[in-house]
Amino acid sequence: MKKYISGGLLLLILCGASSVQADAPHELAGFVLGGRMNDFKDRVQMDTVLATRYLESMKEVEAKAIKGFRTGLITYGTCIEPSRIVRIKFKYADDSKRFFDALLERYKANLGKPDEWRGDPFHIVIAWKWRFTDKDGNRISIILQHNTRDEEEKQGNAVKMTMWNLMLKEDSCFEQKHPDTEYPPNFTFKDPDSVNWKSLVPR
Repeated sequence: MKKYISGGLLLLILCGASSVQADAPHELAGFVLGGRMNDFKDRVQMDTVLATRYLESMKEVEAKAIKGFRTGLITYGTCIEPSRIVRIKFKYADDSKRFFDALLERYKANLGKPDEWRGDPFHIVIAWKWRFTDKDGNRISIILQHNTRDEEEKQGNAVKMTMWNLMLKEDSCFEQKHPDTEYPPNFTFKDPDSVNWKSLVPR
C-alpha cells in the first residue's frame, strides 16, 4: 500500500498547472505552512496529538479555540527536522451557504479565480481548489468546501491548505529510514474460485 500512497502524492503534485506567485498564500488562522511546529505549540492542544493514517511520519494536533472557526487540525512532519507544518484544516463556525458564498467572494478577491471544481455534479458538495507555486518552488493547494447534505463528507464550511512537496519529502524520508516496512499486497481479482467471498460480503 505504501508505494501506492507515495505514487498518489507524486501524482497530485505533478498534475495540473499552478499559479507561480512570490506572495503565494501560506498562512491561515495564525498557522503557517512550512513553519516549525515548535513556534506554534502555544496555539495547539498537545494532548490531542495523533498519528496520521497511512502517513507514518506525520502527526495531527487540534488547534486551540480561534474566533470564527469551530475546529482546526494541524498536520506536521516528524521525519524532517525540525518538524514542519504540511497541512492546515479548519472548519468555520458558520455552516450556512450564505456565509460560504460571502467567503468564496473574498477568497476570489485574495487568491484569484479557482483552478478546479472539486465538488460533485449535483452541487450537493460545493468545493473549489486553488493551486500555487511560491518563489521557493513550494507547491501549495487550497480547497474551500461547503456541505450540509452529504454525510460522507465533512459537514459545514471547511478549508484545507496543503504544501504537497513537503508532504512528499516527509513520506520519502520515512521510507528511507524504514526500508523494511512491509504492507499487505494489493488485491487483484483473477479467479472467482480463489476468492474467500464470505469475508468480503456483509452478512
